[in-house]
Amino acid sequence: MMPASSATTAEAGEPAVSPVSSHNEWDPLEEIIVGRLDGATIPSRHPVVTCNVPPWTGRLLGLAGGFEYPRALIERAQHELEQFLDLLRSLDVTVRRPDAVDHKQRFGTPHWSSRGFCNTCPRDSMLVIGDEVIETPMAWPCRYFETHSYRAILKDYFRRGARWTAAPKPELTDALFERGFRAPEPGEPMRYILTEFEPVFDAADFVRAGRDLFVTRSNVTNRMGIEWMRRHLGPGYRIHEIESRCRTPMHIDTTIALLAPGKVLINPEYIDVDRLPDVLSSWDVLVAPEPDLIDDRLLKITSMCGKWLSMNVLMLDEKRVIAERHHTGMLHALEKWGFEPIPCDLLHYAPFGGSFHCATLDIRRRGALEPYFD
Repeated sequence: MMPASSATTAEAGEPAVSPVSSHNEWDPLEEIIVGRLDGATIPSRHPVVTCNVPPWTGRLLGLAGGFEYPRALIERAQHELEQFLDLLRSLDVTVRRPDAVDHKQRFGTPHWSSRGFCNTCPRDSMLVIGDEVIETPMAWPCRYFETHSYRAILKDYFRRGARWTAAPKPELTDALFERGFRAPEPGEPMRYILTEFEPVFDAADFVRAGRDLFVTRSNVTNRMGIEWMRRHLGPGYRIHEIESRCRTPMHIDTTIALLAPGKVLINPEYIDVDRLPDVLSSWDVLVAPEPDLIDDRLLKITSMCGKWLSMNVLMLDEKRVIAERHHTGMLHALEKWGFEPIPCDLLHYAPFGGSFHCATLDIRRRGALEPYFD
């Protein structure tokens, strides 16, 4: 006798309701994955890593890459992370966490070897489109096996009816990277460290609005990666490229954020409003205020992120939004635009790759797949 399918109910043999269902950035949040700091290791030095972090952080990688993060950095970030987790649970959001991993272990392929990084930012390595979780082909060698720490969660979702896809694992040979790459200076033509040798992309270079996705080409996402996503999703979806003026682009969520139907938040330093995709012409364009200054010297020299991390917010629904307590300018702006900001601390997560949006992956939002553009 054949065993029953894991995607059907035992009694009726009907398709199971997938626990994964998220079509945009703002429907009411019900379940989320939050990253973990355990075993975090300073990323091994590689041109694709150092070209995307602040210059002083890049120099530190040459000295400390492959070593565990200092305890002082982890403890401060962990304290804030616990407060964030408590906040989510108090708002009746189901929270899932990856396995703890010793990221300093060395691994490799026949072409290269590296130590790991961390699993603090599930937004980078997995993309949720409806009931499907897509593991992304990331360009940083130190992140090659990062999704393995989420495998227990992914297998659980799959058994309960979710779709689970992994994009082709990249080779990450020298052919993928421009030899002697130098980031363009202001006024120079834009260029990227990635060639079109094979498709690579980070999920964090995409944001979703139902049947429309927006993407930035970056130093971790190439045209082949965008085209892979376009073909994989098929004619039911449209992918629009956002042109960024950032000289070292990596991840869209400090460039543009979709906050609610008809409301888009943009970074005035990176975005030319007149060059936004035509489909956004009917939306209200909200211009992010200048981020509040950060005086913490240690944070300044260890952050892997730029100053616009103030835009890295997490929507709970079309009104409520979790935002960094330190960035009062952003909190006031969100309130003025009709949102209900919930201040929270996560400033010291920046040395590990991000803030609220980066640190999470929304798995289930209550809502259906809808078109938001003509």
